[in-house]
Amino acid sequence: MKKILLIILSVSLFSCSSDNDVTPSVTETSDFTNALPLNNGNYWDYIVVGATTTNDHLYVFGDETIGTHTYKEFRTQNNTPTGFYSSSLNNNNLRKDNGKLLLTGSLNLAQGQTLPIGLDLSVVDFIIFKEYATSGELINEKTGTFSQDFNGMPLTIEYKLKSVGGENFANYTSPNSDTYTNVKSTKIILNLKVTTTQVFAGIPVTITVLQPQDVVTSTQYICKTIGVVYTNTLTTYSLDAAVASQLGIPASNTQNQEEFLDTFNVN
Repeated sequence: MKKILLIILSVSLFSCSSDNDVTPSVTETSDFTNALPLNNGNYWDYIVVGATTTNDHLYVFGDETIGTHTYKEFRTQNNTPTGFYSSSLNNNNLRKDNGKLLLTGSLNLAQGQTLPIGLDLSVVDFIIFKEYATSGELINEKTGTFSQDFNGMPLTIEYKLKSVGGENFANYTSPNSDTYTNVKSTKIILNLKVTTTQVFAGIPVTITVLQPQDVVTSTQYICKTIGVVYTNTLTTYSLDAAVASQLGIPASNTQNQEEFLDTFNVN
């Protein structure tokens, strides 16, 4: 069963300059955060390749004050993004603080991710990017639990949303052969566990529908002075076959989605 899922966040826009050649990993300490092009009117167009091929137009709409902080609000054209990255920023707010990017908003469900449940997550100053994070470093984590009725079956969903430091590239070649210099990657990972409770002979029994597993792993590649130039999002799950049959959904599913930067305007 398909449900639109967009769990925040992906990381935000940064900097870069188009160049040539291969992709060696290099330690790079350029000031990505202060170079992040977050001016009003900046935009990025992405070609989204998944089950179908679509286009997203992401732009900085304007300033938004929440509490004592001023954020940049992001929107997409026609409010119908399909890519994980554009969807995670659409109608949400981003600010910079001491080398970090912090996201505040509701995580809308985006087309292109197929999961056996629906998700509606909200975040407040969730750190989606840390300038000098090392590869594999846990940048931020949010956990929670909520209930949902699915085909008449009550579900309890435990989630863990993480942002993780990635690689540094002096030169980076996107899978579509576009080349860039000074690129950093970062990951957004969503882990889920789903259970239900059924009563047998008057005794409530907890049944695990979905064992704890990473169901969404999204990697963004951020180029200095440009922003996110490529995003790869893997969505996958595996259920017990008997439980899946009872729910009326596939026992497993795997989907890969790519977002390629097409045109952009930053200042």
